[in-house]
Amino acid sequence: MTLIKSISGIRGTIGGTTDENLTPLDAVKFASAYGAWLLKRNTAGSKLKVIIGRDARISGKMISSLVSNTLVGLGIDVIDLGLSTTPTVEVAVPLEKAHGGIIVTASHNPKQWNALKLLNEAGEFLNGEEGNLILDLAASQDFDYAEVDDLGVYSKNKNYLKKHIQEVLNLPLVDVEAIKKAGFKVVVDAVNSTGGIVIPQLLDALGVQCIKLYCEPNGEFPHNPEPLPKHLTEISKLVVKEQADLGIVVDPDVDRLAIINEDGSMFGEEYTLVACADYVLSKTPGNTVSNLSSSRALRDVTQKHGGVYEASAVGEVNVVALMKKNNAIIGGEGNGGIIYPSSHYGRDSLVGVGLFLSHLAHLKISCKALRDSYPSYFMSKNKIELTPQIDVDSILNAMASTYKNEDISTIDGVKIDFENEWVHLRKSNTEPIIRIYTESNSQENADALAQRIIDEIKVIAKI
Repeated sequence: MTLIKSISGIRGTIGGTTDENLTPLDAVKFASAYGAWLLKRNTAGSKLKVIIGRDARISGKMISSLVSNTLVGLGIDVIDLGLSTTPTVEVAVPLEKAHGGIIVTASHNPKQWNALKLLNEAGEFLNGEEGNLILDLAASQDFDYAEVDDLGVYSKNKNYLKKHIQEVLNLPLVDVEAIKKAGFKVVVDAVNSTGGIVIPQLLDALGVQCIKLYCEPNGEFPHNPEPLPKHLTEISKLVVKEQADLGIVVDPDVDRLAIINEDGSMFGEEYTLVACADYVLSKTPGNTVSNLSSSRALRDVTQKHGGVYEASAVGEVNVVALMKKNNAIIGGEGNGGIIYPSSHYGRDSLVGVGLFLSHLAHLKISCKALRDSYPSYFMSKNKIELTPQIDVDSILNAMASTYKNEDISTIDGVKIDFENEWVHLRKSNTEPIIRIYTESNSQENADALAQRIIDEIKVIAKI
């Protein structure tokens, strides 16, 4: 069982002992730290307001109630969106003129996990400095709760999924009429979380025929919720059986979007962003950003449209910071996370669906033909479990030294760019592992590069 504290929030497994798992006491302590941070920032002395929403995890209602009541106990008003999505809460914070937001979700982690994702007043994730202040407050437990007449007010607002859908429909590049005219038939796998509510509603508004697979928001994940090919065999078969135009897969909190081609093959989660960027750049030329672990294909598409591509450190907050610096018009992460500033600065599967279907409708080609039109890069994503005996930093330094004659980036772990392929090594922010991402011009070459690097690490680490 695990409890992971980071600048982006707290994530852990339900049950067990405090400080080692995400127990009720840990949820209250961390919610108190977040609330105390908001109060310290509130120099105007105005009444504070926080938006909260959750995915459909079994533990979600418990954790959400603990967090909401803790904030109320600090004198902070809470607007509870109930079953929601990460991007929906991000959209709601500025619309409600709130001072922050909390999403109760462990994203792609299995059902025994849950987490608190923390937002600022813009509906964006906290930066490193802000996150560290909250971690310090949680450690010190320097909390000053409100007296009875100063308690916050708790209220519910169940309308934000519909508002979010309308925000997407209002985007100029989401061509509702073209999508309706295309007459798409789509299978949706929402892993029995809140995507099962909102994605079918969005597709209905777009005039798309929707076939539901695992769209009951009961938190009983029928397969591993991370949208990787090995977990998506059922939807792949159903897309072919139903003669659908494509399949849509989202993770439990609906910030990652994966596409299935009409023949059941994977469009590739790395290429979700590539396709959406291709469409956006074709209409509104500009710059793009993704992280160091994302495919070179976004760089190629950006350069094709005359824009400039740049890579950030891994983590949504890092991508957003570089997007703002470079005035990027679209960006995101290669795990299927689309960030479109015309909507908001957060990964959003609803926006991704609207842009992707608009692109497909305009081109009038099949999903597989669209995928085949992009440069063929292949990724291998691996990991090595850490033990207390392993000095990860020394391993990364040794790898950087070994390949010092190659193009090296050390802004986030070590990325080694070879002529036709690359490898990125980094410590995970959410799990006790080293992630090893490789990309090459064939799956065999990507896998071979990954295995070579893994073998080299094992020699250095003596494991």
